[in-house]
Amino acid sequence: MILWVTAVTIAALGVAVLLVGLAMRDGDLATKLLGVLWGFGFVVVAWVAWLIADGHGVRTALLVSMATAWGLRLGIYLAFRNLGQRAAGSNGSSRSSESASEGSGEHARAEGITLAVVMQTFMQSAAMWVLALPVQIGIGETSRGWTPLWVVGAVVFLAGFLFEAIGDWQLARFKANPASVGQVLDTGLWRYTRHPNYFGDTLAWWGIGLVAASTPIGIIGLIGPAFNHWTLLKVSGVPALEGNLKDKRPGYADYIQRTSTFVPRRPKQL
Repeated sequence: MILWVTAVTIAALGVAVLLVGLAMRDGDLATKLLGVLWGFGFVVVAWVAWLIADGHGVRTALLVSMATAWGLRLGIYLAFRNLGQRAAGSNGSSRSSESASEGSGEHARAEGITLAVVMQTFMQSAAMWVLALPVQIGIGETSRGWTPLWVVGAVVFLAGFLFEAIGDWQLARFKANPASVGQVLDTGLWRYTRHPNYFGDTLAWWGIGLVAASTPIGIIGLIGPAFNHWTLLKVSGVPALEGNLKDKRPGYADYIQRTSTFVPRRPKQL
């Protein structure tokens, strides 16, 4: 029941974004809104699941709280980043569609809602439903009893949440500095991993997955964080983003040689 209701909810959110883009005849706006939806959509999914579920009180509270905190922070960050840059005439991109929107904003705006925007909406909606599996399943599971996985999952989530938030904050400060144009951010958390925001993101969702996995059926929810980890590391995250950065920033090739791709470690001495 929960999985069907949340699937319809996510689809409705995606359609709403497309309708706004159609009304404005602006595919670029739809793309920006999709990025913002990637954060806020998970908050909606968590609360919809909670409203129709009858799961364990403590586990449900943990899952709803974690999904809400993660989604609100990312949604607000992307709203300022995407829509703020749009208002200023920038061609920035969103976390969930960095490679798709980079360099295509003016084309999307001129053409209105294109097939590419519709396909992006469909794929993001499907990815959101899969990633949110631990929240949906964990909230709906009625088995009772305290388990140490609640504590472990909460700690892992908090570590990832802070890592991602600090990484995004450091990146925002770097981009706001005019002297940083064309430069490579290699200080703070970015000294130890090329993608602290992606690493923190995956860690946070593994934490959510562990809380959901405290019940037998909740283990199925680990498909979500596993899918997220694989996607960011092998598909739409690191490979797509770094392909663009290598061409834009001359120093990025050296940065790749000395800095860990994902898991933080001390940089190599070249």
